[in-house]
Amino acid sequence: MNRILRRGLMLGMVAGWAFASQASAADKLRLLIIDGQNNHAWQAMTPPMKADLEKSGRFTVDVATTPPKNAGKSEWAKFHPDFSKYDVVLSNYNGEPWPAEVEKALETYVANGGGLAVIHAANNAFEKWPAWNKMIGLGWRQASFGDRVTVNEEGKVVRTPKGEGPGSSHGPQHAFKIVVRNPDHPITQGMPTEWMHAKDELYHGQRGPAENMEILATAYSAKEKSGTGTNEPMIWIIPYGKGRVFTTVMGHVSANDTTAIRCNGFKTVMLRGAEWAATGKVSIPIPDDFPTADQVSVGKPK
Repeated sequence: MNRILRRGLMLGMVAGWAFASQASAADKLRLLIIDGQNNHAWQAMTPPMKADLEKSGRFTVDVATTPPKNAGKSEWAKFHPDFSKYDVVLSNYNGEPWPAEVEKALETYVANGGGLAVIHAANNAFEKWPAWNKMIGLGWRQASFGDRVTVNEEGKVVRTPKGEGPGSSHGPQHAFKIVVRNPDHPITQGMPTEWMHAKDELYHGQRGPAENMEILATAYSAKEKSGTGTNEPMIWIIPYGKGRVFTTVMGHVSANDTTAIRCNGFKTVMLRGAEWAATGKVSIPIPDDFPTADQVSVGKPK
């Protein structure tokens, strides 16, 4: 009788563990990284980003790699990711246009409620794709492409019409201060009002339709660093249909330098931005090693 009781208890415990494991897996958000072409070293960028996303415990991560540049139509025909399987798509891609059916599939996915996260040079891509320009709001474009959006010293958003002011560029890489402009948004809530981002490219003069764009954080583009002398958007969000799009232009990587994405500020922004794009909420906490207003905080290479 005792043996039967013990066996029943053991079976119950095993079933409980299995249920807990299934529940934990079900709680995770499904994320797809797209890479394969970029003017940056995507091969050095995707693996540590994937590792950080998975380490957070909030995501399961798949990677879809496009054909290389100048691949034939037969190779591109094999690239047809099923976006509907995922809660959020993260783009680490800047290269040739996707097949029209893939572009349309992403448009439909986001419009129907899917999340999109755009990292650094991914906002340089797809200049001739109208829906992409609406989703990202601002991209690396010439001044004639669209409006420019900045924030003045009084904290007010300034919109410069297309054709006026600079187009997209950046000065030499350096560490710079991030200023949170909306401390109440789920992505930035709880962050210091100001924090130091590790050495990176500080994009300026981004251009686009910028419709329904909300700037969450900026950085001052100093003229002594070949900048514009004003506050440039670094983190922003845009609704697209029922979906949510999160963009950060931080995150430069070269084959020999991953400092920018090892910044604990960048990692936190990426994690919380991806979670918000997927759900509209954020549960990932601000870590204890988050940068301060005076000090960068960089993790070790993976």
